[in-house]
Parts: sequence; C-alpha cells; structure tokens
Amino acid sequence: MKKLFLLFSHKLTPKQILDAKDNLGIEEFVELPQNLQALWSNIPPHLQNLNDYLLPLKYYIKENTKNGDIFLIQGDFGGCCEMVNFVKSLGFVAVHATTKRDSKEEIIDGKVVKTSHFEHVIFRRY
Repeated sequence: MKKLFLLFSHKLTPKQILDAKDNLGIEEFVELPQNLQALWSNIPPHLQNLNDYLLPLKYYIKENTKNGDIFLIQGDFGGCCEMVNFVKSLGFVAVHATTKRDSKEEIIDGKVVKTSHFEHVIFRRY
C-alpha cells in the first residue's frame, strides 16, 4: 500500500487527495503524530542548523516507512531542504504542491483590500 507522508502544516484539499490517488497512486495519507507535527510546524527561526532539531522526525521516518512511500514536504525553507535531502538519501520521492493564485483587489471604505484564492494544480517532484 503506497502512502503519502505529510510534512505539511495544512489539511489536504479534496482536489489534492484526488490528485494524489490518481497521479501518485496513493492509497493512504499519513499525518505526523501530534508531537512531530508541532515540531515541524514551529521550526525556531534562530537555529543556525536544523539537523539536531529534526532528528526525531528523521527517526520516525526511518522507523515507519517502506519502499515506494512518497513525502509531501512544505513549510520552513530550511526544514524543507533538510528533509527533502534526507528522504531522497533514503531512496524516497519528495513532492510539493503547486497552486494557481487568483487575486482580486477592491476598495472598501477607502482601503485597498486584496483577496487571494489558491487552487491546487499538481504535485511536483523536488
């Protein structure tokens, strides 16, 4: 059973779920345990190096994955770089979601209000 591990701070949209099933062959979506999700979603901006900080996540990946699993990795740029390199070093595929943005600006009560809507397009390999 091919799994998509979510190193991601949002919930997948129905369109993303369908795309993952249809185009990546995903049968199961794996959210991080709560403690690791908190770690991933709150990477401290003052750390010069993330290797030690991300060790619990790396250990979890080594212990809970099998050949053919895929990783959706989005978030802190440095954390993404570290984790993409890590999962690829283990022979896994890492992807990120691409989106189309539709923005609209209007003047409301004398102020410019900008609204953006994002729509999933594809998952792209790193």
